[in-house]
Amino acid sequence: MGKLDTGDEAPDFTLPDQDGNQVSLAQFAGAPVVVYFYPKDDTPGCTKEACQFNDNLHAFSAAGVPVLGISADGAEKHRAFRSKYGLTFPLLTDADHAVGEAYGAWGEKTLYGKKSIGVIRSTFLVGADGTIRRAWYHVKADGHAARVLAEITG
Repeated sequence: MGKLDTGDEAPDFTLPDQDGNQVSLAQFAGAPVVVYFYPKDDTPGCTKEACQFNDNLHAFSAAGVPVLGISADGAEKHRAFRSKYGLTFPLLTDADHAVGEAYGAWGEKTLYGKKSIGVIRSTFLVGADGTIRRAWYHVKADGHAARVLAEITG
């Protein structure tokens, strides 16, 4: 699947969170939501990104915008990652990368000059109407949460 653009319908999904609860995009219908894809729990860039989203969570909440993190890691790793860093937003498991593929957040990427297939660090602001309000691909982890928040709060 290709990249999503502003105005595209956000692909619906239902994925398990760190506690085994099923979370679907449809649950957030009528309100905006941030959905971000990251490569792996407890790695330097992913930790920085998750902690910065968490540090700004009160501002996202005040704006009425929940945050969902998605990686292929399982519930046990998600729980350990949340516990280690005090993360309070849901982390969802996309074990077969189907949701990442639907969002264009899974595919070929280049790291240190080497091509590989994997998670393309990406974030999506899904509007209350279920369409993509903004898509960020190949994001730099540090400072990204603040950029997303600035887009929301103007």
